[in-house]
Amino acid sequence: MTDVVEKDLQESSVVEAVEKGSPSSRSRRGFLGMSGAAIAGAALGQFLPGIPSALAKETAPAAAVLKPSAKSPVRLNYNENALGMAPSAQRAAAASIPHSNRYPFAHLGKLQSLVATHHKVPSESILFTPGSSDAIRASVLAHATPDTQLVIPELTYGDGALYAGFYDLAIRKVPSSREDWSFKISDMKQAVADHSGPSIVYLVNPNNPTSTIISSDELEAWVNDSRDDTLFIIDEAYAEFVNDPAFRSADHLIAGGAKNVLLLKTFSKIHAMAGLRVGYAVGDVDRLEHVSHYVEDDAMTLSYPGVMAATASMQSPEFLVHSKQSNDEARAIFTATLDELGWEYLPGQTNFVFHRISRPLKEFQAAMKERHVLIGRAFPPADGWCRMSLGTPEEMHYVAAVLREMKSKGIV
Repeated sequence: MTDVVEKDLQESSVVEAVEKGSPSSRSRRGFLGMSGAAIAGAALGQFLPGIPSALAKETAPAAAVLKPSAKSPVRLNYNENALGMAPSAQRAAAASIPHSNRYPFAHLGKLQSLVATHHKVPSESILFTPGSSDAIRASVLAHATPDTQLVIPELTYGDGALYAGFYDLAIRKVPSSREDWSFKISDMKQAVADHSGPSIVYLVNPNNPTSTIISSDELEAWVNDSRDDTLFIIDEAYAEFVNDPAFRSADHLIAGGAKNVLLLKTFSKIHAMAGLRVGYAVGDVDRLEHVSHYVEDDAMTLSYPGVMAATASMQSPEFLVHSKQSNDEARAIFTATLDELGWEYLPGQTNFVFHRISRPLKEFQAAMKERHVLIGRAFPPADGWCRMSLGTPEEMHYVAAVLREMKSKGIV
């Protein structure tokens, strides 16, 4: 890596903390080489400086300055939680391996009860799926008829349209502003009003890839005043990262008796369980019963380690607070760098930032990869924009140094 990058890294507060003996996250390669027992023990020492002492009774030895390589790059391309799972979740997953010759039937009830309590709904209002993607698929398929349309913003997460296309639904994309990729609820409502048959409205809130929120007041007013043949599928994969008070979860609509809302959630993001594939839908009991016929039995689709890790994570609220704090710090580091570069970005409420770039995305991706940073894919029609996932604060200091070095050389 260049001298400019090394200089910036040496000046970062993270490096100073490491030099004082603060714990640092372990490498993925080292983690994969451990035994199950070692994983459970090492989980306690993987956190960043500033972790609450209640979360870590052990600490890792002081680590060297972060030095990614081609074999171990900084991965900012899939909106993963770079912090990793809670120590309790890692221990639970590791301890479950010897028992994974059995189905997790006996343990699913506890997880269902914890999730239902969290959303203030009956246990029957929770339907588990392997990640939230299958919940999207099942929810669309369960309501697909020859005259049903899917209504979505022009720029949003693609699985809703993907599955609607599989089932030959008409897809109505509501245009977005080219300035900030926002869309108007009034335009979404008009798209529903113009259609003579049923509509499925699929909204990701906060949105992906823009990282922006839809006003809950405006959305809820529409839900409460909608036609009987309109179903709202609200995907809140990133809701736990939101800071904007204009957002609130749609779960209270379901708790209040709304029958036309399906809320989709996942353990992939704030819980850092993307590889264990645990998701769920929240909704009216009768509607979920209908959707369940399009999902393989939930007790069969979830893995034993996934159930046990999710259960432990639900009982580790202090870690979830720490995970959000780490993400907030990483966002602040990155957006300060974007300000320094003079690059526009949208007001992010997730674990990624959507920002303008000064050169074609493919060239920017290649330049970053040369410096061992992997970044997000294209999101047509948003040419000239990049979705950058947030890593740990340590990783974002490294990325900041890389971008300053590229700026100094006129590469960006």
